[in-house]
Amino acid sequence: MSAPVLAKPQLRGLLAKRLRFHITAAFILSLGCATMYKFGVAEPRKRAYQNFYKRYDAVKDFEEMYQAGVFQYGK
Repeated sequence: MSAPVLAKPQLRGLLAKRLRFHITAAFILSLGCATMYKFGVAEPRKRAYQNFYKRYDAVKDFEEMYQAGVFQYGK
């Protein structure tokens, strides 16, 4: 009875073959993450700032803080 013969491992070009796959996968994954961040975080944050400053009255806010005694002058 003879032992089964194992196939020789591929050594030549193995790094290039693996890099091609992993670089492509990393590029697609990074584009997906960037897109999810843009539409999941950046755009809602931008809309929230726009809505806040659309209704924000700095003079009214200052008057409320002044009446509450937030601003102290001297001791």
